[in-house]
Amino acid sequence: MVTDEMVAAYRRDGAVLVKGLWADWVDVIRAGIARNMAEPGPYAAENTRAGDTGRFFDDYCNWERIPEFGRVIRESQVAEVAGALMGSRRVQMFHDHVLVKEPGTSRATPWHQDGPYYFVEGEQVVSFWSPMDAVTTASLRCVAGSHLWPRAVLPTRWLSETAFYPDPAAYMPVPDPDAEGMQVLEWDMAPGDAVAFHYRTLHGARGNTSDARRRAFSLRLVGEDARYVERPGPTSPPYPGHGMQAGERLREDWFPVLTGKN
Repeated sequence: MVTDEMVAAYRRDGAVLVKGLWADWVDVIRAGIARNMAEPGPYAAENTRAGDTGRFFDDYCNWERIPEFGRVIRESQVAEVAGALMGSRRVQMFHDHVLVKEPGTSRATPWHQDGPYYFVEGEQVVSFWSPMDAVTTASLRCVAGSHLWPRAVLPTRWLSETAFYPDPAAYMPVPDPDAEGMQVLEWDMAPGDAVAFHYRTLHGARGNTSDARRRAFSLRLVGEDARYVERPGPTSPPYPGHGMQAGERLREDWFPVLTGKN
């Protein structure tokens, strides 16, 4: 499923399309998303403001209580694909994420890098974003090469678009890739296709102005060189009470090793 050309593209651009990653798991993931929306977790959010149309639901860190997600993580090929792209024999769970934009949703997913929100650093990190519905204009959009930028992009709250770390000047302002002429990668995708992207890759998504749902399942994994890092403010996900120290690998009882355990 992973070619040398795909690995080269991932390292050069910070994002690559993996055709059919979960093509055999679409019904299972759809069932898990339905369960998640019917039984939201403590981090569930509705991401629309007054005047917006539609519904933009997201929730994360539910794989241990949503059995469909647990099956996909442990029984699909995703760990092997992640290891090949990252160049890591060891692949460790970080967290899952569901993002649903109902038909007619005007709210876009803002441009952001995941890395500054997370308490993990490393070169061997990867996210998979997979739609459970055919997508064109509501597909994920990634800025090529942004994972190599020397400064991190300022993390902000999605709805208010305000910073929440104490020194915003330490970060690069959130760019407007379309207005600034950056190379934006996006793909028409079938259910079960996935975009694999680095935690530092700048990405976002348009609203869903179509008459079809856009259900997406995302999975975040880490490799051998990933380590816990302290941030100057609250992280997302927060994972309170984890007890880890800077420089340590993520604790395996909370973040299980999927392949390459040592």
